[in-house]
Amino acid sequence: MGAGSGDEQMTGNRGGGAARRRGKALDDALLTAAWDEVTSVGYAKFTMEGAAARAGAARSVLYRRWPTRAALVHAALRHRVVPVDEQVPDTGDLRQDVLSVLRHLRDNFREIPPDVAHGLMSEASDVPADVFQILPRAITAILTRAAGRGEVRPDRITPPIARLPGDLLRHQVMLARSEASDSFLAEILDEVFLPLVAAAPDERQKPTTPGWP
Repeated sequence: MGAGSGDEQMTGNRGGGAARRRGKALDDALLTAAWDEVTSVGYAKFTMEGAAARAGAARSVLYRRWPTRAALVHAALRHRVVPVDEQVPDTGDLRQDVLSVLRHLRDNFREIPPDVAHGLMSEASDVPADVFQILPRAITAILTRAAGRGEVRPDRITPPIARLPGDLLRHQVMLARSEASDSFLAEILDEVFLPLVAAAPDERQKPTTPGWP
């Protein structure tokens, strides 16, 4: 539950008066406080009570928006970074578009302290289900456009294939705890993903230019 819930909170200001927060201003304050709290105390010690106290808000205000601490921390992370599905590239080149998305996701991962990342993984069932569709949505959009250009086999645009690049990157960063270098991202693309989805040369569409035989 986000802005428009009707909640209002009073918070002290330096002048000794009080400032009223509501709607987006309140949500921004709650999410900023939650991120500050989890990065300060660590995921294991993070509580809704601590986040509410840091925000100067009632605990019930948090629970009306985010029912679990995992949901709150993930929302705070999304508030801090730009989700990959909000900046889906469209360069006209399949490899470049997917590489840009993977770099974006990698940079987002770098914003997450290791203990927070592993805490979220351990409580993945408490994270809203649609969170796990963010990257597949972006990859599906890229594949669909590429299929229209004849670069991709349409039958390869499936949910498991759309999840594959992100799953490999997530494994490298969170489980193997290794750096996802540009060379690693290139390996994902050139050795796994592109061979899986690419149309054979004789399946590629002919350019739609005047005078093409």
